[in-house]
Amino acid sequence: MESVVAELALRFRLDVVQQAWECFQAGQFASEAGERIGVYRTTAKRMLIAAGGVRPRRGRDLEGRYLSFAEREEISVGIASGQSIRAIARRIGRAPSTISRELARNSLKGRYRASSAQIAAHHRASRPKRAKLATNLRLRVRVEQDLAQRRSPEQIAGRLRREFPDDPEMRVSAETIYQSLYVQSRGALKQELTRCLRTGRALRHPSRKAGQRKNRIPNMVNIVQRPAEIEDRAVPGHWEGDLIIGARNQSAIGTLVERSSNYTMLVPLADGYKPEQVAPALARKIQQLPQQLRGTLAWDQGPEMRDWEQVRIDTGIEVFFCDPHSPWQRGINENTNGLLRQYFPKGTPLAGFDEAHLDAVAAELNDRPRKRLEFQTPNEVIGNILLR
Repeated sequence: MESVVAELALRFRLDVVQQAWECFQAGQFASEAGERIGVYRTTAKRMLIAAGGVRPRRGRDLEGRYLSFAEREEISVGIASGQSIRAIARRIGRAPSTISRELARNSLKGRYRASSAQIAAHHRASRPKRAKLATNLRLRVRVEQDLAQRRSPEQIAGRLRREFPDDPEMRVSAETIYQSLYVQSRGALKQELTRCLRTGRALRHPSRKAGQRKNRIPNMVNIVQRPAEIEDRAVPGHWEGDLIIGARNQSAIGTLVERSSNYTMLVPLADGYKPEQVAPALARKIQQLPQQLRGTLAWDQGPEMRDWEQVRIDTGIEVFFCDPHSPWQRGINENTNGLLRQYFPKGTPLAGFDEAHLDAVAAELNDRPRKRLEFQTPNEVIGNILLR
């Protein structure tokens, strides 16, 4: 870095070099910078290469937000004369922490020089940057080995922080790993390694925008308002519900599981699983239950339950909605859906199963002994409840 500065200082006045840098920071091309400072385009381009090699983004406003070359000269003079950080900060109108960070980032071998600091800062601000996993071979090999062992990016990042607490070059964020996997232009990790992730997706699915879920279900009642006595599963008649989705998200089956007995009912949705199709099908299935088993129903905040109030009117069952991304609030239903995948593997079209077939699957599941029930079957437990 110092040799670059020395070469530029021999060939150009420092104020000319500073003007060139200001042009680059303002997003100008080498030809525009050369015209301003009175040099050929190729000469200005050599200045650009010496300053980091990449032109910063156009339209980036650096005025006031970042230290200027003049301010860095003031810092250099102040340090050379033995002034304190606070005194320097007062003189140039900056916070002491700004001066402290500048010295920590841009000092070379304990010495601070304004010209070297300006080049270093400009290089860091330049875009695009090469990905860390593309430039650090040792780190990339370690991340690839961990991915091959099916560790998640978050687990890899956390483990590296633990193993290399004093080596920042051997640390990387989980998001950087995801970016390197899914953005191949970064030239870091091979896309085939996405198969080692839990989802195995070759493409990254964008998350919903903030507020997108808001008001999809009118007047919904949160699960925290459900009566407290339901939590221990001792009281019968309280259900958890959800959908299992078929191939290409084009079909679904509704699932209902009673909390105290694990008794399961399946709801056919041959015409689709939009709100106007789910509500009547769900109500018809719940109406098959005796009144004593129509207590409450917990569901997630899926849009298919938009017409939940109609279900409540038709059946008399109270409906509560779980928090977003909280499947443990319907833990029995989630476990049952996993068992149902033995009968309906992922990728299976579900629209072709009629109610008789679904009832047969539910009957087989309800005749399966469960450890939680001390190896009684759901049929036996629900039968005892109905005999009370």
